[in-house]
Amino acid sequence: MLGTQPTSDGPEATGTLASLDRALTKLEDFLSFVSAIFILLLMVFGTANAIGRKIFNAPIWGYNDIVTLSMVAFTFLAIAAMQRVGGHIRMELVVRNMKGRTLWIAEFVGIAIALFIIAVLIYYSTTALGRAFTLGDSTIDRELPTWPSKMWVPIAFSVLILRLILQAWGYGRLIITPDAVPIAVPIMAAIREIADKEISDAFGEDDDENQHSLNGAEAKDQANG
Repeated sequence: MLGTQPTSDGPEATGTLASLDRALTKLEDFLSFVSAIFILLLMVFGTANAIGRKIFNAPIWGYNDIVTLSMVAFTFLAIAAMQRVGGHIRMELVVRNMKGRTLWIAEFVGIAIALFIIAVLIYYSTTALGRAFTLGDSTIDRELPTWPSKMWVPIAFSVLILRLILQAWGYGRLIITPDAVPIAVPIMAAIREIADKEISDAFGEDDDENQHSLNGAEAKDQANG
């Protein structure tokens, strides 16, 4: 979800929900770090395999199987962190025009649906893990066990469902008190803030230069209008 910012970072974010959010954030950040380590190791692994194959005619044993199994880890481990900051892709054409209690109700319904789906996925991924471990499921090429790879899926989904529970709590709190400080939920940034960030990312300009560029663009639009 483009243009969101996490909450529970400010001094006004206090109470049980904010404390749980910060604690879960540490776990999510750790899993994201592990995911990044997997990506780095796979890059080194791929380079070593290419060098060994081209120069020494000796590719790494089981390279394709190892890469396939490792991809599960870096694909799923950061999923909860992305949910925390609103990083997953979604359509905002309707909700961006909502405000107050209507917006919070719509967000709560979306989280409730996601909770159901993830709960089902946890059940089936855990079942698949148990079956792979019991039956000794392995890859076709080098017969490497698949259960270590499948283990990451229910772990990642379990952390995600904790994040969804906190977000459901946060949105439910806002439904009851729409003017309360948002806690444990991502907040959609204004279009202007999104433009500021995109300009900064694209051109490396500081905030003052970004503001000047936006003001200049707005002045031109008004003049042309």
